[in-house]
Amino acid sequence: MSIRVELGELRDVAAGQAPFAYLLTVSDDASAHAVAITPLIGAGSITCDAGNRSCANARARPNVSLLWPPARPDDYSLIVDGRASVDGSTVRIVVERAVRHRPAPGGGSDCAPVELQREE
Repeated sequence: MSIRVELGELRDVAAGQAPFAYLLTVSDDASAHAVAITPLIGAGSITCDAGNRSCANARARPNVSLLWPPARPDDYSLIVDGRASVDGSTVRIVVERAVRHRPAPGGGSDCAPVELQREE
């Protein structure tokens, strides 16, 4: 079954974040690899250019995450999980989950899910 993800709300939320995101992949030795990228949110996916290591990691282990830092210290970060495919140096991520996250006052965390419209 193919699931189409409407990214209208995600695009609006990302526009209020820092102007870049981190692409998080996993290396052969299971360590995290993070690089700053400039994502482009399109119709149904997010694309970015990435380096050799990030692309190799995403090819081998396509479950990746994007993390947009908050625009202000007291605001939410945006975390997006998805499934990547790689073409040359371009990584295309089909979004599976998105959440806004920040530390809660007094400890713990304060999450706000981003609703994704799904069509079958």
